[in-house]
Amino acid sequence: MSRYEIAFSGQLVPGAQPEAVQANLARLFQADAQRIALLFSGRRVVIKSNLDAAAAEKYRATLERAGARVEVVDLDGPLIEEVELAPPPAETPAEAPVQARPAQASGATRPLVVKPRDEYMAAFADVEAPDFGIAPVGEDLQDAKAEVRAPALDLSGLSLAPLGSDMGQAKAAPSAPPPDISHLKLQE
Repeated sequence: MSRYEIAFSGQLVPGAQPEAVQANLARLFQADAQRIALLFSGRRVVIKSNLDAAAAEKYRATLERAGARVEVVDLDGPLIEEVELAPPPAETPAEAPVQARPAQASGATRPLVVKPRDEYMAAFADVEAPDFGIAPVGEDLQDAKAEVRAPALDLSGLSLAPLGSDMGQAKAAPSAPPPDISHLKLQE
């Protein structure tokens, strides 16, 4: 008995409006807008897995009525992944393997030239990346900090109070005298 999974990649049924499909899926899954937005991120999201054929068809039909085009994948089927390899680049004498080179003193970076080691890395042969180089051992990598000058303030109008003097804090109000309770008696 085959097992299936239902996956969604953000594709819609022809003629479906994206806002209407999002609202339909929110109602169908009883989910908030943030979770529905994750479904429409463009990445493949598995909605349900380990279904039999009848349940997978029911999910597919329901989601297509809501406007979402889903993919039904047979989990028990052979796993064949098609990989298209990029052709190896034509080697020229100007190309050389990546080497550690010190960074230029001017701060400008020159493009990094990479010689692919195999057909898989050939896909990255045309990637333009700056060559930052490697600093010599013991060199300080942190940028020098600019010296901070003290601000020019006019403090001539200020003076210091003598030691122990009152700086003008508000004094606490004297507490009220305790109430007179001499006329009160306890009864037995």
